[in-house]
Amino acid sequence: MRSITTDKHRLLLKERKRATILPYVFRKVVCMHKEFLMGNEAIALGALAAGVDAAAGYPGTPSTEILETIAKRNPGDVYVEWSVNEKAGLEMAAGASLAGARSLVTMKQVGLNVASDPLMSLEYIGVKGGMVIVVADDPGPISSQTEQDTRTFGMYSKVPVFDPGSVHEAYEMIQEAFDFSEKYHTPVFFRPTTRVDHGYESIDVKEPSEYYQTKPEGFVKDASKWVIFPRLSVKNHALIEKRNADLKKVFSDYKRNFIKEAKDYDGKKGIATHGINYAYTLDAIGEEASPSIMRIATPFPFPEELALEFLKGKDEVLCIEELDPVIERNLIFICGKYGLDVKIRGKLTGDVKPSGENSVDSVKADIAKFLENGAASDEVKRDDPPELAVRPPVLCAGCPHRASFYAVKQAMKGKKTIYCGDIGCYTLGNAHPLDMTDTCLCMGAGINMAQGVNRMEPDTKAFAFVGDSTFFASGITGTINAYYNQADMTLVVLDNSTTAMTGHQPHPGTGHTLMGDVVDKVSIEKILRAIGLTTVETVDPLDFDKAVETVKRVADEPGVKAIIFKSPCIVKFRPKSGQSHIDPDKCIGCKRCINELGCPALIFKDGKASIDETLCTGCTLCEQICPVQAISGGGHNE
Repeated sequence: MRSITTDKHRLLLKERKRATILPYVFRKVVCMHKEFLMGNEAIALGALAAGVDAAAGYPGTPSTEILETIAKRNPGDVYVEWSVNEKAGLEMAAGASLAGARSLVTMKQVGLNVASDPLMSLEYIGVKGGMVIVVADDPGPISSQTEQDTRTFGMYSKVPVFDPGSVHEAYEMIQEAFDFSEKYHTPVFFRPTTRVDHGYESIDVKEPSEYYQTKPEGFVKDASKWVIFPRLSVKNHALIEKRNADLKKVFSDYKRNFIKEAKDYDGKKGIATHGINYAYTLDAIGEEASPSIMRIATPFPFPEELALEFLKGKDEVLCIEELDPVIERNLIFICGKYGLDVKIRGKLTGDVKPSGENSVDSVKADIAKFLENGAASDEVKRDDPPELAVRPPVLCAGCPHRASFYAVKQAMKGKKTIYCGDIGCYTLGNAHPLDMTDTCLCMGAGINMAQGVNRMEPDTKAFAFVGDSTFFASGITGTINAYYNQADMTLVVLDNSTTAMTGHQPHPGTGHTLMGDVVDKVSIEKILRAIGLTTVETVDPLDFDKAVETVKRVADEPGVKAIIFKSPCIVKFRPKSGQSHIDPDKCIGCKRCINELGCPALIFKDGKASIDETLCTGCTLCEQICPVQAISGGGHNE
């Protein structure tokens, strides 16, 4: 069992000159060793060092590797799961926390939208064991639909936010976040960004024998505390506001919020920044004279007293931050509250770009303009990098999704249709020459959007494409809504037996869990029939003629019907098959295989189609559509 904090330890804490939220690292000299880690790996090991008991999440770049690392480095007593979606993951973690365990839930920034329903109520109820919600933000965005800022969500939800700026800091800060959560009985956000998640650094990490040990007492029944009725919400709302007001003072003494004093500079100007942008700022300024810099590691509640100290004597402050102007707005508020005559510059004033990802070069340019020929004013002298080859995103050679889209396209040729897409590899169905994604909003949305279009245009054949993992995550409710409201649409489930886009994580339909347990597969077909659908057809999309015939027949039926295109992901389950070959004597150079499929293994050379043998998987789709049977050899070697 896991031990509790000792009296000796508490005395050591009282002796500290600055307030902190690290209640265990001073127990004794800990044994450390060096590891070269990705940021997500460091976050995972930090959570393990903090004594996490249960971890859940839903895969989403740039957060995915956190949970995978916890599963891989599991000391044996941590429960880990890929949940069906972020809402389910957060609710599981909340339950573990109410039982006194330390829990972790991981997601990317758009996943927080899914988890926000339970989160808003959980903040009012509170937690018992420390609970950290890791939300990986994606400035750019690099691999996301949007650039939303979890710092702003923290203010909206009243949940404290920790904002790490490096791999090493992420490792240490998440341990502090667990302690803070436990001390103040609140879930907390831990908000790394892509450059922290996917950066690498050699850092000191604890030995497993030094991991913090918890001692969960279990769930103690108390309806007055854990059942959210209006009376409880009114009482706890007042307590939350008081706590967050107090935290402004606590965070002003938190060691990761600090002021770096000016160096050979008059002190009339200053820079306020956060996260990875602090590193960009230091790199941009270099070793020369520099203004004072305030680094913010807890953007909510904002460290007000520290900010007041920083603003004293300043004429102007430049806020270097990504995404929302969180620091800028807080400093403007503080200046107004205390009557300070300080000009706050940043995104709102046009001194920092309003969106997108910052870089050392962009920060250097912003600071140079702000300082007006100061230390950072020298232009960056770099040789122009060579132009990179343009490589548009495309479905892999042999991907069964290509065959699925093409079968639907051929079956519906000449008919008025709309193809509502979804989030995953199959979003690439929008690429030329397939052109089979007319809409894409968020996970599961295509099913309901297809309903909406068809209601307004009954003569339109509405199709909704969804992957197998996404079906479990958010497609079931849309299907129920469609059936209940008597929609007329065709649901197409692209079942490749994995969560491919984020690295092939398991889901309820794969038959195994993140912890390696073999379990019964959840049948998509049985779920659809249980909802009430009477027409549910399963077909291999690589059997082209049958696939086309199935689509034609099913699409003409009234009501909600479904086609499950079932074929495994070619990357994870590459078949032992022969590669396809083109007979140049038979090829007529019509380019049908190239112009209609868009397979990267197909090329046109010397007036003839050709196949790149390093890419071909032998799926045979090109063989099946060649008008002169010039392509052969693919398929299983038997």
